[in-house]
Order: sequence, then C-alpha cells, then structure tokens
Amino acid sequence: MNGTSGSAASSRSMLAPLALAQFICSFAGSNMNVMINDISEDLDTTVKGVQITITLFLLIMAICMIPCSKLTDRWGRKRCFFAGLTLYGAGALLSMVAPGLGVLILGNSVLEGVGTALLIPPVYIFATLAYGDTVSRARAFGVISGMGGIGAAAGPLIGGLITTAISWRAAFFFQVCVIAAIMVLGRRIVDPVEPDPTRRFDTVGAVLSAAGMFFVVFGILQADTNVVLMTVSLVVGVVFLLWFLAHVRSLERAGREPLLSTSLFRDRTSNIGLVTQNIQWVILMGTSFVVAVFLQTVRGYNAIETGVIFTPATVGVLISSLAAERLAARRSQKTLIVTGFVVAVAGIVVLLALVRASSSVIAFGPGLLLIGLGLGGMLTPSVNIVQSSVPESMQGEISGLSRSVSNLGSSFGTAIAGTILVSGLATGNRAYALAMATLGVFALIGLVAATRLPRSKQPSGPAHLPG
Repeated sequence: MNGTSGSAASSRSMLAPLALAQFICSFAGSNMNVMINDISEDLDTTVKGVQITITLFLLIMAICMIPCSKLTDRWGRKRCFFAGLTLYGAGALLSMVAPGLGVLILGNSVLEGVGTALLIPPVYIFATLAYGDTVSRARAFGVISGMGGIGAAAGPLIGGLITTAISWRAAFFFQVCVIAAIMVLGRRIVDPVEPDPTRRFDTVGAVLSAAGMFFVVFGILQADTNVVLMTVSLVVGVVFLLWFLAHVRSLERAGREPLLSTSLFRDRTSNIGLVTQNIQWVILMGTSFVVAVFLQTVRGYNAIETGVIFTPATVGVLISSLAAERLAARRSQKTLIVTGFVVAVAGIVVLLALVRASSSVIAFGPGLLLIGLGLGGMLTPSVNIVQSSVPESMQGEISGLSRSVSNLGSSFGTAIAGTILVSGLATGNRAYALAMATLGVFALIGLVAATRLPRSKQPSGPAHLPG
C-alpha cells in the first residue's frame, strides 16, 4: 500500500516540471509575435526578419525532434531532459542580450530550438511510462498538453505585458527563470529505463530527414519573393525525404536500426492522430501570428494591447484543457477531436465575419475564444491516441515523431499564414482575411481526417504492434 502511494506521489511530483517544460517551449513559439514592432525597431530589421526567426525556431525543433528522441535511448531520458534545459537557458540568455538579428537567431532559433528538441521527447516518455491506465494518462497528457496550449495561447499576453512594462528582452529573462525552476523541480525525476550507450544512432537518416524538412519550410517562406527558389526548394525537400524513406527501408531490410522505424506507421489510428496533431498546431500558431501581425502593422496596436486581445484564446484553451480528464472518461477520443475541429472552424468563421464587420477590438474575442476551446479540447486525445499506440520499447521514437509532427505544424502555420500576410498578394484587411481563410481550409482538412478515426479506439496503454 505504501509502495502504491509512494509511486503516485512520485508521479505527481514528476508532472509539475514536465508540464512547465512543455509550457515554456510552447510559450517561446508564440510570445515573440507581439514583439514584432519592438524587435524590428530595436534590431533594425523587418517583420519578415522576425517571422524567419520564429519560423526557424519552430523548424529546428521539428527537424531535431526525431534524432534527439533516439538519443534518449542512448544517453538516457533524464540526461537529455537536463541537457535540453541547459541549452535552452543559454539560448534565452543570448537572445536577451542580442545586438542584432543574427545573434537573436543563434540564441532563440538555434540554441532554444535544439534545447527544446532534446527536452520535449523525455517529457512524453516519462508521462507515458509513469501513468498506465487511460484515465490517469489522460489526466497527465491533459495537464502537459494543456500547459503547452496555454503557453502558446498565453504567449502573446504574457509577452505583451513584459514587453510593455519592461522590454522585449525581459521576456527572455522570464524564460531563463522558468528554466531554472524546472531544473530545481526536476531533480527527483527518476529515469524509468536504463540508457544503452551501445545503441546505434542513424546519423545519415538524421541528416536526410532534417534536410528534407528544412527545404520544404524554406520553400514556403520564399512564396512571396521568389517563385523559382520556392519551387526548387520544395522539390529538393521532397527528394531528401524520399531519399530518407529509401534509406530507412534499406537499413530495415539489412536488419539494422534506422532513425525512424516504419513499424510506427502500421497503426492507422496513430497515423490519423499524427495528422490531427499537425493541423491543430498549424491553426494555433498560424492564428497567433496572423492576428498579432495584423493588429500591430495594420491596426497600430502596441505589444500589451495585442497581448490582451489574445486573452479569450488563453481562457478557451485553459477551460477545455482542465476538462480533459472528465471528458476522456465520458466521450471517445474521436468525438473529442471531431468536436474540437468543428468548434475551431466555427471560431475562424466568426473571427473573419466579426472583424470584417467591426473595427472594435471586441470583434476578436468570440472567434479567439472558440478557437481556444476547440484546440484545447482536442490536444490531449490526439496525443493520447498516438503515444498509446506503440510498445514501451518504442516510446522514444513515437515521442520524437509526435513532437516533430506537432512542431512542423507550428512552423507550417507561421510560414504559410505569415507568408500570405506579408506578401504582395493583398494588403490590410484583405491579407488578413486570406491568411485566416487558408487556416480555415486546414481546419476543414483536420475535421475530415478526424472523422476517419475509429470510434471504438480507446487507448488503455502502450499496445504492441504486429510484426
């Protein structure tokens, strides 16, 4: 009995640093959106320059997530977690004192991006292995994913408050303080599986997958400036990804361990879950960037005014995330995800309609609230479906793949919607409407994918894949 209560207490103490880690990494992806004018003026750069910095941060997270998740098996989950925190903290400090855009990219995009890729896979591995049943795991994922959603949604509000009250540089000091708190809280985390230093690492696969994803997103960023370069980059990216796929299959046929096992894609429900995860973050980060840039560059709002307008989205994510455990016990994963997309689509429609009809700041509230409610309600079930679809021995791989797909969605959202917003295709309200309509199309694609989830799929723990 004492052992059981001790284990429960250990799981609860583990949850706080894990949730905070997801919060600060998601916060870093969205808080700079309200600092665009301040950063561009201080560092003598442009909106496009800040967009590239934000997108690179999200992209580097995505391209490094799978390789770093494999390193958790080789180096150990706790060691990777703390190495990631250290890198992230160093990057935040460097960003805080950045004299120009180049140093900001090094600190924020590179060091914080790689640090995040190292520390996030262990977060989901620890949670998966520490909570064995559907309800407790849903509670853990609800807290962690919810904190991630809150971090992304509240990033503009917190960043706006700090920027207006002190400086945009102080927002990076805030990140350093949170990282320090996570390190203190995480000291008692125990690695559930011993690391295996002899475990093979697929360096070639890591390079090929990273190059493929980089060129795809880089191509999207060129859409408004150079169509030829965009096309070439996209083609090169696809070639690298196909090369990566051929490389993986070659290693598996030879009986060697690749960077990413194709067996991860044998579960149809997990595959659809990954699609929904990707699109959820496309919508969340895309909306955050589009609304923030529109408010600052078209409406002329400052950082705090822009951040306050995002309060309904934060409230929406908070409400639906806190209800995750109760909802998981009463509704199927499919129902929660489908409902979430329906509400998010409605939010985008309302956001477009009201902002078109009124110039008042209140016009943004209902739409952002609905988007927050919809996304917060489906973040947890999507993660739960994916993480619970593979055996414990593959939790490192699936955690890396899951987080990579989510962060790739974040970078897609910022790159695609942001590129439309700052391109010459349209200006002012029309550019805003076009960018939001594009996000609405993605939301509809996510809704269609969610309807293809089997209703009976209720994960109760890591299940062994066939073969």
